[in-house]
Formats: sequence, structure tokens, C-alpha cells
Amino acid sequence: MNKNVTKLALALPTMALLFACNPEEKQPSTPTSGMTQVEIETLAGGELGTTFNQSASAYEDPTPATEKAGLTNAFKYGEFFFEHVITQNNAPFNGLGPLYVRSSCESCHPGYGHGRRMERYNAGDWGNGYLLVVYNKTLPGDPYEKSVAGMPQTRAVAPFKPSIDESGINIEWKTWQDEWGNRFDDGETYDLIYPEVTIAPEAFYAPLTTDYANLAFRLETTIGIYGTGLIDAIPDDSLKAQYKKEAEMGLPINESIYSNGDWTPVSGYYGGSESNPTGSGHPRRFTYALSRGPLQDAPGSNAIWNITNVTRINKRSHYLSLDPTIYANAAAADPDVKADFYRLFPEWDKTGDTAADIRNYLLNDSLPVEMSDEDFRNFMVWHRGLAVPAARNLADPTVQRGRTLFRELGCTVCHRPSWTTGDDRYTDPSKFFNDGDNSLPRYPHQTIWPYSDFVQHRLYMVNDIRTGWCRTTPLWGRGLAPICSGHNDRLHDCRARSVVEAIMWHGSAQSDARRSVEKFRALSKADRDAVVKFIEAI
Repeated sequence: MNKNVTKLALALPTMALLFACNPEEKQPSTPTSGMTQVEIETLAGGELGTTFNQSASAYEDPTPATEKAGLTNAFKYGEFFFEHVITQNNAPFNGLGPLYVRSSCESCHPGYGHGRRMERYNAGDWGNGYLLVVYNKTLPGDPYEKSVAGMPQTRAVAPFKPSIDESGINIEWKTWQDEWGNRFDDGETYDLIYPEVTIAPEAFYAPLTTDYANLAFRLETTIGIYGTGLIDAIPDDSLKAQYKKEAEMGLPINESIYSNGDWTPVSGYYGGSESNPTGSGHPRRFTYALSRGPLQDAPGSNAIWNITNVTRINKRSHYLSLDPTIYANAAAADPDVKADFYRLFPEWDKTGDTAADIRNYLLNDSLPVEMSDEDFRNFMVWHRGLAVPAARNLADPTVQRGRTLFRELGCTVCHRPSWTTGDDRYTDPSKFFNDGDNSLPRYPHQTIWPYSDFVQHRLYMVNDIRTGWCRTTPLWGRGLAPICSGHNDRLHDCRARSVVEAIMWHGSAQSDARRSVEKFRALSKADRDAVVKFIEAI
């Protein structure tokens, strides 16, 4: 055992507890053999991925694997890029714009965690993890509006103007009463709220490609970024086996992800590899929409580019709109942009034709590199090297009662407790990283406890997430959110302000989790509180 495990074993009762385990919760082999189940489950990220820090910085620690690999300094340098405000010209934190979503990563991930609920949309508000979602609600698949990006930019550097003017965005929080009148049978009540988002037509900078009346607007917030390297280390065939198992159980499966016993081929990247771009090369496991596969080309590695528009060797273009020519043409025709472009970007006076030079700057795919290879590599050491906080108080009898009930309610069908990582031969479709370079932390053969099946399900909530399909969010570490991130907001748009509210939003008559909510409602208050205490402990 390492020193952390030794401390843990001394701190917990020596009496082994009996657990009602799911089939996937097999007793791990060495090095954790001989430990009690409480000790094993307390190691949420396994021996190589767990931190025992329970303070406000619990989400920020490097994994033991990072330290053992001698990558601590690289981790610290990479962390600078997450925490530092990006500017236009202060190296090495330079490159902001021409459009951007936020000027720093941490402003979206307060305390490295889940974004917090906001009353307004302002990219400058600390902890505002909201990304706007603008899509055509009348077409199959709810396709994004092409005149803005998938993550629409609401900020710009002069002389450019944002894709959407924030002053035209309105968030109204409305109350919702469920079929039970927001009341349990024993009289305890709860409140439910949800956001109604509107964006004025004049707030859009470029011409819309969809009739405004057919557009819908939603919010999606950021999730915690700790433990993502451990998720990446789950074997591909294990994820496929989980889909197969759920499909055989008769659970609804998003056929755009998995059908006929295999990953659904898709055009473009979406989890594939350079040699196999159809999506079957590496299962998608990241984002609510399951839009990304390997961590090395997943949300974090993309966010350091498309949130701030900082270029690097394998991302030498600007992130503008789904059809980038729409924004570029609008900017090239804008007299304000044309008037100041050469003054602010003298190096792009290539032809003397201002409109042509603006388009060339915005649409160029060979832009100068702003983030060095070394800085990006350090950033990814940090990203893949973030530890998961250990579970807390698992030996507490009330927590144990909640653990048992969590399984009896059927919550573990979607919130699968544990996984075992494989050899962790990481991949990267962009070929920046390769498995043989040993530049990133690895997590081979670890039993980890993320409490997610990494499959999409539907809850049928009012003003639901785009398409209705949403990946099961890992629950590990979320009990520390009030300490680390300053809030306890949950679900994809922060509509749930507590664990109970999050559970009750699972209760729609059509929801995949309906039966579990019915069982939860039938519990006594003491048992409901035990379930909540367990969820907050893991």
C-alpha cells in the first residue's frame, strides 16, 4: 500500500462491512486486496488517482500517478494556463480573440468544479459556466444554428463584434410544480425551478440561417474537470459492454451513438481517429452530448483553443461559427470593423482590400502559433493529472444505509458505481500525443468510482437539454462542491439547487429514471436523508 492508503486503513474501522454489490463491483485484485470494501470505495480514483484533500482546493490536486511519473512541475505549469486570464499580447498567456467565450478557464469552472446558477448571462461573472445553445427546434436532431458556433461567443476584441450581444440575452427562472405538487407523502416539500432563455433577434451579429421563430435557446453549464484522465483510461470494450448490457435490458439507447451492437458511424471526428474518422475508433465518453472520445482531443484540449481562440500547432484556425464564412462575411462588410482593422492588425494588410484581408484573417487555417507545444503539453499533463477527492464518511451507519438504498432504488443502473481501467494506452486523433511518448500521466488497472455509466439517458424535463439525450454525469466528488466551488447547483443547467431537487427532476412520467423516483418518494424522510447523505459522501 502507498502512504495514503496506509493512513486510510488506520483511520477507518478495521471491521469489514458487508455490501450488496452490483455485478460490476467485483472485489479488485492487488494492490487493494486485503482492504475492506469501505477502504476500497473511499479510494474514488484508485491508488493512482485519489487525493485525500477535503479543503477548498480538493479538486486541484495532482494524482499520485502524476507525482510518481515526475510530472509535478509540468502539472504546475499547465495549471497556470487554466487559472490565468488570457490576453491579446502578454506571452505566454496571449492570443485572445478575435471572438471568445471566456478569457479564462477557471471563470467557467469555479474551484475547478461545476459552473454555478446565474440570474443573468454575463461572461464576466465569476463562476458563470453557462454556454449558450442555439438550435433549430423544428428539424430532426435539433441542429445548431450555423451563424453562431456550437458554443456561441459573446465577447470579442476590437475591432470585431461578438456573435451574440449579451445585452440581448435574458434568463428568467420559473417555478415548476410536478405531478405530486412538490410534496412528499409525509408532508415535506421541495421547490423546482427551471430557466427560460430568450435572445432578441437584434442580438445576433451575423444573418441567421434559420427562421427566428424556429430557434430554441438553452443553457448548458460546465462540469467538474477532476478525474477526467481516469475516465479516459476506461477500456473501450468496457464502454461497449455497458451499452450492450443496457440495450439488452430494454433501456432506450441513443442510436446516433450506438446501434446494432456497435458504435454508430458518423461523419467527421466524433471520437474516431485520423485513420478511422467515422467514430468507431474510440468511444465517445465526454460532454453531455457525448461529442468527444479521447481526452487528448476532448473538451479541455479543445477549450483552451475554442473558448479563448488561442491557436496552437494542431489548431491554427479561429473558432467562429459552424459555417465560419457567415461571421467572416458579416465582419468584412461591417464599416466599424473595416475602419480599424489595419490599425489594430497591421500585419494583415496583405492586399489593400480591407474586406478581403479581414476574411483572410478570420478564415485562415495557417495562423501563427500562439501557444507553444511545450505549454500545450504541460496543460494536458495538468488536465490528465487532476486527482479525484476520496469519498468521505463511508463507514457512517447513515451513509451505509443510503448506499444500500441507492442500489435498491435502481439508481446504479445509470449511475454505475465502479469501473476498472485498462492498460491506459491513450490515443489522440490529432496525433499531437502518441502512446509511446510517456508525456502524460497514466492510470492502468485501477478500480475507480465515478458513479456513471457514461451512457446518455432522457429525463423529459421542461425546457430540457437539446435533443433530450444527456450523458449520466459522474457523481464522484460532488459533495465537496459547496466548499470547492461555493455552490451546490446540479444538473446540466444548474436548475437543481440541492440533491433532492436533482432527484425529483428525474421524475417525469416518461423519464428513464421514473421508477427510481417513485421508490425514492415511498421512503421515509430518514431514508431519503440517508440517500442524500450517501450521494454527498461519494
